[in-house]
Amino acid sequence: MADPRHQKLAKVLVHYSLAVKPGEKVLLTAPTAAAPLFTECYREFIRAGAHVTTRLLLPELREILLKEASDEQLTYVSDLDRIQAEYYDASLYIIADENTRQLSGVDPKRNAMRRAAFQPVNKIEDDRAAAGTFRWCLTLFPTHAHAQDAGMSLSDYEEFVYGAGLLHMDDPVQGWLKQHEEQQRIVDYLQQHDEIHIVTPTTDITYRVGGRKWMNADGKVNFPDGEVFSAPIEDSVNGTVHFTYPAIYDGHEVEDVRLTFKDGVVVEATASKGEAFLLATIDTDAGSRRLGEVAFGTNYGIQRFSRELLFDEKIGGTMHMALGSTYPETGGVNESGLHWDMVCDLKEGRVYADGQVCYENGKFVI
Repeated sequence: MADPRHQKLAKVLVHYSLAVKPGEKVLLTAPTAAAPLFTECYREFIRAGAHVTTRLLLPELREILLKEASDEQLTYVSDLDRIQAEYYDASLYIIADENTRQLSGVDPKRNAMRRAAFQPVNKIEDDRAAAGTFRWCLTLFPTHAHAQDAGMSLSDYEEFVYGAGLLHMDDPVQGWLKQHEEQQRIVDYLQQHDEIHIVTPTTDITYRVGGRKWMNADGKVNFPDGEVFSAPIEDSVNGTVHFTYPAIYDGHEVEDVRLTFKDGVVVEATASKGEAFLLATIDTDAGSRRLGEVAFGTNYGIQRFSRELLFDEKIGGTMHMALGSTYPETGGVNESGLHWDMVCDLKEGRVYADGQVCYENGKFVI
């Protein structure tokens, strides 16, 4: 018997997040561990009248490619990959790791090569999303691996995941519409300002966003969601930021990351654990030492670190920054094969917008 939470989530993803219409071409992708949710999403796409292409992934295959492929194989991008980026109207990807450290033994330089090769394909999708001709959504199916990372039993983790998505409500969509209204107030305020200055006991960093667009992330692209984000003017970032939560990427956990920026470029990067991986990864390409995203987490239903960025970057009372590629709809222009979000707690911090306090003790005060 199907889990009613999977059915409920599938309905929200198909009809609210992606707003699929009859006749649209949809790509549904997930690892095999996500089969129960994958099945319900497929069913709901069919009922919505969509034309669905499905891809179930074996996680071992990516590890084999990254470890054993020649450089030519590693950087090969097929015509099908390019066609896919141009073909579908919407795409849903479900995270469901059975081993979140699957790629921890891979040379980070090889991962960087693979990401750099696919950057032009990713740009096609990003540009289409910005133009409104492509919609995508990322969600997560709870597994024992994710629960273990979060320090929870599977049943407790399921409650955490579905609670963060407001699926405990009779009508989750109404909950997300309310979230949208609350975040829009923040977006409207930030849109009127240029210089953002963030100060905590270990962070002092400024950036400018004048002329850039702040976005209201309300469950359409990530699910669950809960953030407002933009892109800084590329050469405006100056100062030092200390990311208080571990920065996790490709199965590597990097702790106590500190980045110092000068005129938009990382000129110093340190970590108490995983520093070699940090340094190798931020040298992916010409754009990977610049910020492509700046954001504030606004989902106060998420109040604990879980080692899964889909949730951690949304924690109410935090901000995050992403090294690498930008979202074109913000007006940002930085390009990179990397997009690495890192999260900083702001519960003991202040944020100034053009010199005025707009945020303190973990909340906007506007």
